Amino acid sequence: MQVQEVLDAASRDEFLQFPVQLYNDDKHWIRPLDKDINAVFDTNENKYFRHGQATRWLLKNDQNETIGRVAAFINNKTAKTTEYINGGMGFFECIDDPKAAFLLFDTCKNWLAERGMEAMDGPINFGDRDKWWGLLVDGFVEPNYCMYYHKPYYKTFFEQYGFQVYFEQYTYHRSVDAPLPPLYAEKAERIARDTNYRFEHIQKKHLEKYAEDFRYIYNKAWVKHSGVREMPKAQAMTVMKQLKPVLDEDIVWFAYYNQEPVGFFIMIPELNQIFKHLNGQLNWLGKIKFLYHKLMGTCKKMFGIAFGIIPEFQGRGLEGAIVMAAAKKVQPMKKYTDFEMNWIGSFNPKMIKICESVGSKVIKTHHTYRYLFDHTKPFYRAPIID
Repeated sequence: MQVQEVLDAASRDEFLQFPVQLYNDDKHWIRPLDKDINAVFDTNENKYFRHGQATRWLLKNDQNETIGRVAAFINNKTAKTTEYINGGMGFFECIDDPKAAFLLFDTCKNWLAERGMEAMDGPINFGDRDKWWGLLVDGFVEPNYCMYYHKPYYKTFFEQYGFQVYFEQYTYHRSVDAPLPPLYAEKAERIARDTNYRFEHIQKKHLEKYAEDFRYIYNKAWVKHSGVREMPKAQAMTVMKQLKPVLDEDIVWFAYYNQEPVGFFIMIPELNQIFKHLNGQLNWLGKIKFLYHKLMGTCKKMFGIAFGIIPEFQGRGLEGAIVMAAAKKVQPMKKYTDFEMNWIGSFNPKMIKICESVGSKVIKTHHTYRYLFDHTKPFYRAPIID
């Protein structure tokens, strides 16, 4: 076996094609869009290259057939924010052969160690952690957009090599038509009857207003958390503009108290429900297919991308009140049947409680692993958010 760095067009294409062969007989796997994978490693598109570096490799057998792939990366802005100087590895795919897997892990470890890293997290992304983050270990059903789907045997590879679980990520599911649990529904109804509260779904023509409301809530709710910086106005508007092409006005909700924005619940159609028909290609034909399936209502799943309540209003039932306001609008439409909340970290018990209190159940579990290069040093789990 030999490892080859991805350096030219042919190897870049092979990096994309290998998973297609590997998951050929898996009915649940959905091929990611080629453009989304390529963007991670494009120095012009990925802003993380401004303060980091990345590379990737293919693993070949003696017949020069690809039997694995992996990437490694360093984000200099966050490498020193934990107990150790951390690099990352990800986009790991491999045949069922521990020797092959360990060779790929060794390649990442050596590359990172040569650049001063003390540990590697994986499988993660060279980018924001809302995409391509964590090893799927339970719930081998259709993946959500830009979320890893893996072979069940990968878990054994990671743990036998010496990776330890840094934190878990849960995906919660509930049926759109399912009622809120009685006690929670009662609390939510009480909130909804208070005339000081107002709930509304967005209108795209007022996107700038909702971007500012989103920023206000985000900065109050999350900036106190470690590593989270205040969001400037321009960034909030950029987020909304990026979402605009896929936004469904009926499933993005804001809560106000005496006209002050106090909470949001942002859902979008789960795009993999459509992208699974595109075979990774968003070319002119792929775009026609996308529009066709969008018009035909192919997507039956909503995907929660953000849920925020400012601290003064947490624990009052406002979470359920927003869900109830959205349900009263969405349920009669019969447009969606399922809802999933993605990326709920085990370090965030408040968010776990919210998901469970509205009757959601864990449908998928991902592990974010950490591997210490010096095994004599202590291992720390991710700190719990207050």
